[in-house]
Order: sequence, then C-alpha cells, then structure tokens
Amino acid sequence: MHKLKDVMTRSVEVISPEATISEAAQRMRDGNFGLLPVGENDRLIGTLSDRDIAVRAVAEGKDSKTKVRDVMSEGVRWCFEDETVEQAVKIMSDHQIRRLPVVNRDKRLTGIVALADLAAGKEIGQAAKALSEISEPA
Repeated sequence: MHKLKDVMTRSVEVISPEATISEAAQRMRDGNFGLLPVGENDRLIGTLSDRDIAVRAVAEGKDSKTKVRDVMSEGVRWCFEDETVEQAVKIMSDHQIRRLPVVNRDKRLTGIVALADLAAGKEIGQAAKALSEISEPA
C-alpha cells in the first residue's frame, strides 16, 4: 500500500491570511493549482481554494483587495506523509474535500495530495471511490 509521501505533490506554496484574493488567484493561475494552504506564525490556519474565491468572494460581490482571511476555509483537515493513500481517501470522503495538505510528524507542511494525484498513479480505484463519495450531497 502506497504512503502519501509517494504520491503527493511536494511543491507547496503557503499564503498569508493578510494577502489579497487577487494575489492568491494570480499565484494559483501561475502555479496551475487550485488550493493554497493559509499560514500564520508557522501554523496552518486554513486553506483557500479556487472555489472559495468564486463562491465566497466573487459571488458575494467582494473586490479583489479582499483579504484571504475573509474568504478562506477554516478548520484545516490534513494527514501525515507516512499515512496510507487509503487513510487520505477516507478523510477526503468523510469531509467531502478534493485536496488535502500533508504534514510530517513535526506537523510541518510537506505536500498536498489531490484526487488527481491518486488518479495519476495506481490508486485510480481509490480515487474513483473518493470522488463518488465526495460528490454525494452532504
């Protein structure tokens, strides 16, 4: 069984809660990713997804100078890099999320695992299972 450290994306950027959503959107576009962990004082305090920007900012008429803190998702779900893909799939399914920050045992961010990472490897069956569970209405 694969460990998350074998399938996760290692290059992860963190954004400040005081950054603007415009800056966040530009970084997502330039890096071709849809989730930014939000860090403050060396701790993860939230995540900001492209969907958060669309639903919590644009749809509510907020401007591009809105702070990340005002539209981010709080209550970060994460998993350890030495946990199995199956454990990550369970967290993703239980909480209906498509991307999950990965930390080491010192709780330092080391990567992100996304459904796409699982689908690209031999975990395609688990990715399909997670997607069907994530897509079900809560």
